[in-house]
Amino acid sequence: MRVRSTRTVTRDGESGAAGVGVDPQQLWLGRPQPRRGRRPAYSREAITAAAVALADAEGLEAVTMRRVAAQVGAGVMSLYSYAPDKETLLELMVDHVSGELPASSTPTGDWRADLKAIGHLQRSLMLRHPWLPAALSTRRTPGPNTLAFLEHALAVLRPTGLDGATKMEIFAQLTAFVAGHAAHEIAQSAASRSADRTAAEARYLAAVAADGHHPELAEALSTPGRPLTPEPPEAPFTRFLNRLIDGLDTY
Repeated sequence: MRVRSTRTVTRDGESGAAGVGVDPQQLWLGRPQPRRGRRPAYSREAITAAAVALADAEGLEAVTMRRVAAQVGAGVMSLYSYAPDKETLLELMVDHVSGELPASSTPTGDWRADLKAIGHLQRSLMLRHPWLPAALSTRRTPGPNTLAFLEHALAVLRPTGLDGATKMEIFAQLTAFVAGHAAHEIAQSAASRSADRTAAEARYLAAVAADGHHPELAEALSTPGRPLTPEPPEAPFTRFLNRLIDGLDTY
């Protein structure tokens, strides 16, 4: 499907919108226009998949119209009929990977357990696509895959009896929490923290706590609980997710 856009093209071949940005109705609800002549060797889906593969391998910075065109074997200018600018391409990419989220399962009726399952699904998706948390940091219009998962989340929350606006807010806040935590996990993984480094940091904190100038830290570190040793990355995520969702009883 082609999407029309008023744009300017920079010297390096990138495109910038000259209007008000992505029109979600045109992007998601527009009908494919019939074409005359030979059928193109690529499609909007192929272009989006190529951009996702590029972002997965090299990060969002690597996703340029020129690089994506090279991936699908197309001319840069021909891509603009399908994704007029990088902003539109990002919209397509986010919805493309959202198709990996199962949205057809029937809620169990235990909305807390189902909502926690949604959080874990979102985390797994973001860790598979490390660029996704950053892409979600700006407002995105939900495409068909994203809407299908949103519909599932709202069905999960139906037993709460909350109004629609509150349910939408809960889903948005859950997604924001997962994105923030996933971004932290991705950054920590990229830092390649070794066991020796972690042990050194623990010794440093113990020394600071013993200097007499940080009584709150000293008390916190002396309280029986989890030791300052590495644990599976999913463990802190699960703890905070449980606290977040269990606390929704206060709504």
